Amino acid sequence: MDNFKELVQKRRSVRKFTEQDISAEDLQTILRAALMSPTSKSTRAWHFVVVDDKNLLEKISLCRPMGSQFVADAKVAIVVLGDREVTDAWCEDASIAAVTMQYQAADLGLGSCWCQIRNRFMENGEPSDNVLRFLLHYPENLTAECVIGIGYPAIERKPQNEDNLKWENVHVGPLAEEN
Repeated sequence: MDNFKELVQKRRSVRKFTEQDISAEDLQTILRAALMSPTSKSTRAWHFVVVDDKNLLEKISLCRPMGSQFVADAKVAIVVLGDREVTDAWCEDASIAAVTMQYQAADLGLGSCWCQIRNRFMENGEPSDNVLRFLLHYPENLTAECVIGIGYPAIERKPQNEDNLKWENVHVGPLAEEN
């Protein structure tokens, strides 16, 4: 991408991926971006679990009843965790890192999609985070915010249409006068 404005317009969620492998260099660039993302009070309380094993990707894709199936076809999934014992802003910090990875992936020509884990549950009521904890063996102080599936896009998505931007949702100053 030539500039961030263009990158923001072109980055779209991709749920269908080709079989092309992601280079180790590109994966490192994506993780570098995440490790450089801003955090509350520089706590850096996030952790990232990189999964490229096809069997494990398929199991991760079943961590929710809906909305996670695309992970099975990703070349790589990055599980974004936050440490609740380090900061109460772990969720925000993990989210910032996840979005930073998605923009970096797009800049490299890769597609990605966010799969929400926090506050999502299996049909039997079990938290999706527990399913991932069982599969990935992370400790109780860590909580999964999301899984980012990454790969080369198998479909072409049109850039965002600026005509559809909801400028009416942007407010300058208070929304209502005080009484």
